[in-house]
Amino acid sequence: MDEEYDYLFKIVLIGDSGVGKSNLLSRFTRNEFCLESKSTIGERYRAITSAYYRGALGALLVYDVTKPITFENVSRWLKELRDHADANIVIMLIGNKTDLKHLRAVALEDVNVEKAFQTILSEIYRIISKKSLSSGEGAAAVSVKEGQTIDVGGGSEGNTKKPCCSTS
Repeated sequence: MDEEYDYLFKIVLIGDSGVGKSNLLSRFTRNEFCLESKSTIGERYRAITSAYYRGALGALLVYDVTKPITFENVSRWLKELRDHADANIVIMLIGNKTDLKHLRAVALEDVNVEKAFQTILSEIYRIISKKSLSSGEGAAAVSVKEGQTIDVGGGSEGNTKKPCCSTS
């Protein structure tokens, strides 16, 4: 099923392996979380770095609050962004797995997941709108008209809680 949209903004999720990038995206797009998820293949192959960043207007830089090394590696990820992404990319730092108290799973909450995506999309839209209005052209091949509104909330169906994983 093809969905209609007015704008298409590319946002990349980056950070160390196992910090929860795929589950963060799954939580935002489908409001689902799966305990049995495995590291995605993109974690292991660095040869496509330039292609991954090409055209990205935003980056969610994710670290695991239970693993200090993933926070220490944030500077390395920022360097990679500077080396491969557009200089004006919007970056948001995300501390993930805040539900793990004392390294135990207390809850699988979606605290500020939607807010993080809404904030970065709104900031990209603000920057793109400002550039296109001042230059008379759409930045990054995005056409934006003054006064338009973007609904990134997804409506009430986006807030429907769904089961974690399939048991069948």
